[in-house]
Amino acid sequence: MERLLETPAVTGAPRVFLRAEGVALLAAATAAYGLTGLSWWLYAILFFAPDASFAAYGAGPRLGAMVYNILHSTVGPAALAGVGLLLDSPIFLGMAAIWAAHIGFDRMLGYGLKYASGFSDTHLGRIGRARAGA
Repeated sequence: MERLLETPAVTGAPRVFLRAEGVALLAAATAAYGLTGLSWWLYAILFFAPDASFAAYGAGPRLGAMVYNILHSTVGPAALAGVGLLLDSPIFLGMAAIWAAHIGFDRMLGYGLKYASGFSDTHLGRIGRARAGA
């Protein structure tokens, strides 16, 4: 049984702005991907790849949240984009753009970084059927 989150989540206008940031990240990263000249099939195939991190929840919520957060933080795609720029590598740049677009998509939908208390507890609020305040 999941323990309910005791830490308050973002609410009100800041929550709206964070979701708008998600829309902006999704749009900008998708546009950046288009500039790489790579196949849109690659974009479609890899778009949901970060969600494979859900499997880590099989080992418990603490490890699940840690793996999910690593793959759903903008630090990873930013670092990969930096490597892509240094190496002048369209594939690294494209993969970074896909990764960032996925993160933007999740934030737009309200899926935030996870707390170790359970998958449903995020920095953007509780997700799922038993939402906070529902």
